Amino acid sequence: MTDPSGFLAVDSGGSGLRVVVGTVGRGATARRESREPVRTGDRGIDPGHFMEQLVPMVRALMAEAGVDRLDAAAVGAAGMASLGDALRAELPDALGREFGIGRVALAADAVTAYVGALGPRPGAVVAAGTGLIAIGTDLANWRRADGWGHLLGDCGSGAWIGRAGLEAALRAYDGRPGGSAGLLARAEELFGPARSLPGKLYPRPDRPAVLASFAPQVAACADGDPVAADILRAAARHMADSAAAVCPTTGEPQVALTGGLFKMGDSLVVPLQEELAKRLPAARTVSAAGDPLDGSVRIATDLATDALTLPSDEAMLCVVIGKGD
Repeated sequence: MTDPSGFLAVDSGGSGLRVVVGTVGRGATARRESREPVRTGDRGIDPGHFMEQLVPMVRALMAEAGVDRLDAAAVGAAGMASLGDALRAELPDALGREFGIGRVALAADAVTAYVGALGPRPGAVVAAGTGLIAIGTDLANWRRADGWGHLLGDCGSGAWIGRAGLEAALRAYDGRPGGSAGLLARAEELFGPARSLPGKLYPRPDRPAVLASFAPQVAACADGDPVAADILRAAARHMADSAAAVCPTTGEPQVALTGGLFKMGDSLVVPLQEELAKRLPAARTVSAAGDPLDGSVRIATDLATDALTLPSDEAMLCVVIGKGD
């Protein structure tokens, strides 16, 4: 037994593609993932490479889900806001040609993270992993803060915490104030002798991820090490700054935290909750309901049923309706 029509939801990030096909009545019924990230070139995110990966996955998923055709699609992609011009120009037509999809929503991954965490309601979401971005909406406009990368921003992120922890380790190695012997010991256990750290770190193309790999060591030291604890408190202040910059200032907005960094636990989450209470006393902090793929599913479902109420934005959330709809 097959359903006549369904939806497509995609989450494209640095670790690959996650893809769902489902129906409005039955929800997300079939999913697959690829470990190959979509290439980024001179034109930004490569729509050709995107479709090369997506087409065989979607055809297999449609058969698995018992779906004859797809009416709507939501694609959330890392880098969509700044590197998505080619995707926005070419992907809706490509999805129409391959699958007959007439309604396509193209979203920054921060938007799908927001929708997955809070749904279509006013508030703010702090998404923190190796990097960090905050996004908020009053349902009229989107606002974003940070997300500028480890050299210019991502303040409070895993890379930021890891870099601060390694700086404290090298201060201890030098005998300068502000050092941490505990962090020095953990740095040398993880990376080898302190004097060799610059040579191991600076040439790496995945430098943000390497820095972020030290963030859990900072959290592990925080209970008995005031330097490590201060780093996490500073990270919490940076996150609260970003949340306050994007959160609506009227009503009773909700604030959610999402991303792998918060798995570090109370040593980070407790000071962050304290900072959010100071900066956003009218807001209510809630648990994230889901992740960016859940956000893509919600957007695709709402698009298929004419229930999408989120604000459109050329860079953050662009909806394209084909000629057949």
